[in-house]
Amino acid sequence: MLMRSNRFTLAVCILCLGIWCCGQAYNTEEAAPMEKAEQAALYSAIQGFVGNWWNGSDLYPDPCGWTPIQGVSCDIVGGLWYITALSIGPFYENSLACATNVEFRPQLFQLKHLKSLSFFNCFVSLRHPITIPGDKWEKLAGSLQSIEFRSNPGLIGQVPTSFGYLKKLQSLVLLENGLTGQVPTNIGNLTNLNRLVLAGNRFTGRIPDSFGRLKKLLILDLSRNSLSGHLPLGLGGLASLLKFDLSNNQLKGKLFARNAYLKNLTLLDVRNNKFSGGLNQPILDMHSLEELMLSCNPLGGDIMRLDWQSLQSLVVLDLSNVGLKGEIPESLSGLKRLRYLGLGNNNLAGNPPAKLAFLPDLNGLYLNGNNLTGVLKFSEIFYWKMGKRFGAWNNPELCYPIGSMTTRNGPYGVKPCQRGVTLLDPNSGAKLGDGNLNNNSHFVASLGFSSNGIDGLRQLILVDTSITVLLLNLFL
Repeated sequence: MLMRSNRFTLAVCILCLGIWCCGQAYNTEEAAPMEKAEQAALYSAIQGFVGNWWNGSDLYPDPCGWTPIQGVSCDIVGGLWYITALSIGPFYENSLACATNVEFRPQLFQLKHLKSLSFFNCFVSLRHPITIPGDKWEKLAGSLQSIEFRSNPGLIGQVPTSFGYLKKLQSLVLLENGLTGQVPTNIGNLTNLNRLVLAGNRFTGRIPDSFGRLKKLLILDLSRNSLSGHLPLGLGGLASLLKFDLSNNQLKGKLFARNAYLKNLTLLDVRNNKFSGGLNQPILDMHSLEELMLSCNPLGGDIMRLDWQSLQSLVVLDLSNVGLKGEIPESLSGLKRLRYLGLGNNNLAGNPPAKLAFLPDLNGLYLNGNNLTGVLKFSEIFYWKMGKRFGAWNNPELCYPIGSMTTRNGPYGVKPCQRGVTLLDPNSGAKLGDGNLNNNSHFVASLGFSSNGIDGLRQLILVDTSITVLLLNLFL
């Protein structure tokens, strides 16, 4: 009995000690002062962006106390508060707004524990543009892990090469600014980067070969610039890459060499470039791809030669305006997760596979601007469900069977087939014409069929003759 009492007493003491320690820690954190030089540096840096009118007088007892600044985060180091994150611009409703005339004051680089620095919609004046300082970044090399400049049209000039000193940097985002010049080669020295976004600027020149050393990259977005030249071979070895966006540049050559190994890639977007050389095998080896967007490149090649079954994760496939030829492969209907299929403005021929209509999640199918022929074999329900998200216009030899369907429910921009064509069994495999139509070829073409077979036309005449005989027997 005495032993149980002692154990109970010991447990109560331990519980009380834990509560006291937590309270002490809470009180220590609450009462911790901010290092004076740190506070002065922060105030001066903020004034450089918002104006000298701001003095932090409404903050108690300091920026890390009970009334902190929105966009400023702190942490205790050695019993004192230090700034670890600084976000300038309208990130939040009560964030400090930037002034028209802004400046990077040297005190910004005195925040020796700063891990994250962000500027959003702060440098907007084209009459008072500003550049990123070219020096002093090495002073933050021991702590800085993230830099972001987003939506700053008044931020001009080149990316400072001194960014190459920031070896702890994990995220570098320069998105939708007015930056120009070539991308610094020494960004390839930032081997801890997992996100590199340089989109929406005016960068020119080639993609540095040094980017092939960024083995930890998860996101690489160089879109919406004026980059040119061939892709560095080393990019094909970024095995950790999840999202790769090069769209809207002037890049050329083949997409990837045969040794490309991007097994984890989920998004590849290279729209609106000058890539050529066809669709090669490395793309089909990217089994994790969910979005493959290659439109508006002179790639060329035969779409039938590719084994699309290897890309079972595809949700978006955009191959419009890439110079493809051949017939649309039925294997595309095996991509059960597909929601968008764009094959418009190519040189595709033949009849579209009817099985495409049975893709369970399909929301957009565009076959417009090709050389497709024959009768569309999709159901009226399919046309009703898709509406204008099914595009087959600008295929002069393509038509749809009327049957019980009104022209209002027919596919947009596609002509109805002439009367009598619907008597053909869509599954019979019969074709109109055998390549020797002579003077009847223009008649067959007007029905929306190619002139490469006559058997179907003979069947049509035979059916009409049978009906005539049947009617005569009824009246005689």
